[in-house]
Amino acid sequence: MTNQLILLHPDDNVLICVAPIAAGDILPVSGGTIPAREGITVGHKVARGTLAPGDKVIKYGAPIGSMTVGAEAGEWVHMHNMKSDYIASHTRATVTESRT
Repeated sequence: MTNQLILLHPDDNVLICVAPIAAGDILPVSGGTIPAREGITVGHKVARGTLAPGDKVIKYGAPIGSMTVGAEAGEWVHMHNMKSDYIASHTRATVTESRT
């Protein structure tokens, strides 16, 4: 069996898909295994454990966004259930305002 998920940093709460996942594939998450809820393509994030709305999404050991909708372990974490805190806090206005 091919490893479909990798953990980039021990503090991450998401795993990264490195081989296509089909709904029903058995995934190693949260110290156990669960069936994938949906198909997930390479490069996308998968919840390592339960994530509640407002929880920070941690990738590479650093926050990359916040959950807007909860996700269970093994569920796809994408822009449909999270927002990028980086993009929201680094707009053109904040860049130009910081120079004054």
